Amino acid sequence: MNNLLKKLLVTAGIIFSTTAIAADYPSKNIRLIVPFGAGGGTDAVGRTLANSAKDVLGQNITVMNRTGGAGAVGMSFGAQQRPDGYTLTVVTREIASLPQMGLMQHDASDFKLIRMVNLDPAVVLVSKDSPYNTINDLIAEAKKEPGSLKFASTAAPNFYLMALEKKEGIKLNAIPYNGASEAIPAVLGNHTDVTMVTPGEAIAQLRSGQLKALGVMSAERIAYLPEVPTLKEQGVDVVTGTWRGIGAPKGTPDEVIETLGKAFDQAMASDEFKGFMEKGAMTIHNLNAEEFTQFVAEDTKALGALINDK
Repeated sequence: MNNLLKKLLVTAGIIFSTTAIAADYPSKNIRLIVPFGAGGGTDAVGRTLANSAKDVLGQNITVMNRTGGAGAVGMSFGAQQRPDGYTLTVVTREIASLPQMGLMQHDASDFKLIRMVNLDPAVVLVSKDSPYNTINDLIAEAKKEPGSLKFASTAAPNFYLMALEKKEGIKLNAIPYNGASEAIPAVLGNHTDVTMVTPGEAIAQLRSGQLKALGVMSAERIAYLPEVPTLKEQGVDVVTGTWRGIGAPKGTPDEVIETLGKAFDQAMASDEFKGFMEKGAMTIHNLNAEEFTQFVAEDTKALGALINDK
């Protein structure tokens, strides 16, 4: 058997195999990799979406938490699985940032992105007794004495802060904390002056009046905090936040991606999922495969500008 014939037979076998997968998909349980720990926001979104989608697909979707490396371990693991539609991964903004920082071997090109699920802007928060009432109050103070304001940082580097610092030419003293659960108490206790988290992470303290929002880092005001102006309204053109979506290994058949996309559309439109997101003050932001892929490419470029800025 010559090499050309061998190649033709292998190619024919691959085509037959992917066609067979797509024809009866899904025929067994699906696994969803969550690259962060159980009980966190990403885990909760992934589990609720999986539960809402299982009836549409007619198969259970089991969640596997694979943590480490700020999401790098789980997302890299997901990218390396068989491209048959039976292992999916919750992909987060870290897929756009970590590879550019040399902290993750795989990147978004190793996935076929199926749907964006969630997009939340950051909100700038100070304690209720803070002397700062607008984002411009804070910026003016930061310009007086660079590094004097203490920023409770939920991650290192903090891209919310970096975007504001670059745009306004300021410098804050970033103090690292282990996520919003530590950063918010640091502001409440006046150990730091300001933090930036997503609305859902601080909604209880905002509604109780313990925290004061100086602005949301979104293009438009958000439903959960309608009284809080955007930074853009205050003359500060910074739009940034965090996002989550679903991806499959890059060789997954297009027909499988289409089936999954339609199922997740229905799941996101379900009362269960909408109720969960509303309760957590998180925003559903459904982008299809093409739109999501373009969004990630643009965000990767924007983050690269921050990461590589000298």
